[in-house]
Amino acid sequence: MRVLIIDVNCKYSSTGKIVLNLYEYLNNHSIETAICYGRGPRISKKNIFRIASPLEVLIHAFLARLTGLNGYFSPFSTARLLRVIKKFKPNVVHLHELHGYYVNYGLIIKYLKRNRIKTIWTFHCEYMYTGKCGHANQCEKWKTECNKCPQLRVYPKSLMFDFTRLMFRYKKKLMEDFDCVIVTPSVWLSNRVKNSFLQNKKNVVVRNSINIDLYSPRDVEDLIKMHGLEHKIIVLALAPNLMSAQKGGEWVLKAANSCSGEQVMFVMIGIDDMDKWKFPGNVIAMPRIYDQNLLAKYYSLADIFLICSEKENFPTTCLEALACGTPVVGFNTGGTAETVPEPYGKFYEYGDIESLINYIKTMKHKTIDIIGGCRKFAIEHYSNASMGEKYLKLYQDGLEK
Repeated sequence: MRVLIIDVNCKYSSTGKIVLNLYEYLNNHSIETAICYGRGPRISKKNIFRIASPLEVLIHAFLARLTGLNGYFSPFSTARLLRVIKKFKPNVVHLHELHGYYVNYGLIIKYLKRNRIKTIWTFHCEYMYTGKCGHANQCEKWKTECNKCPQLRVYPKSLMFDFTRLMFRYKKKLMEDFDCVIVTPSVWLSNRVKNSFLQNKKNVVVRNSINIDLYSPRDVEDLIKMHGLEHKIIVLALAPNLMSAQKGGEWVLKAANSCSGEQVMFVMIGIDDMDKWKFPGNVIAMPRIYDQNLLAKYYSLADIFLICSEKENFPTTCLEALACGTPVVGFNTGGTAETVPEPYGKFYEYGDIESLINYIKTMKHKTIDIIGGCRKFAIEHYSNASMGEKYLKLYQDGLEK
């Protein structure tokens, strides 16, 4: 069997980590596997191909914003991807994110349909059943038909034109005779799919995985001394572009300001514009960290991981924190609360910052029992083997026919 995995990223984002974990699992089980991805550094591994140039990505993003049409451009990277498919001759194509300004998704879907290639499609957001949005948030037009988009200036943004009705109808037409299996990492997203025009597709929940060996409890004495954190309760908030509305960094700042005078320190990682924000004295603010070993040390350093996102599907940051022995607290949005059970997770309604602050103020240092319990749950539910076995079964189902 040959499996081709397609995603916007590889290795250096949440979905990028997932596809690389899957690639390594399948290759370790003698499944010939390739990855095609659109953006980010080149990966020097067998059968891993970056198909888009940075310039073409920028041109696609510019044209999308100018015209209001998303996913209709990138002719050269789309041609490269089709050449890889023809040469590699996969038995199974496993799609992940086809947005991100790197491919013409319509041409790819039409090719897969025309050549009757078995397709598994993991949804990490809502893009393929909305007019354009990755997260519909409170809007429910996608249940009938997108138009007059209230999130026109939200990624993938349009500067002037609203073609969400046209794109919604285009996706609906593309997908209606596309024989694919849709996978969602969360029950929350699965239920959303069942309320969309994709309701008749086969839909399976497969939880995301993380590298359990990489994300594990670490010795953090050097970080404690470096930041002067002796005897402090440590709250960690971490995400790419943490201060964006979607990732909820301003909620973290509100919590930090309310905890002034307490023995609590907030570590915020993923600040894009350090000069734009004013951080109180109980906050250690840092830009994004790409070194995953260092990330594992910061997860291990924390007594609690705080997630205040407006919307998430099944955030891998929660899984990584858990694997490093750190419990999670945050807002119950999307599939976030599905990641961590009690007593290792505590979640409040979105915007209930007072309850969140009160919880943080009563926190104590995590115990050996908590560390062990978090770690044990992560190993049992979020290992590469756990995810890989489920996907391998989906690949194999029906191939003989």
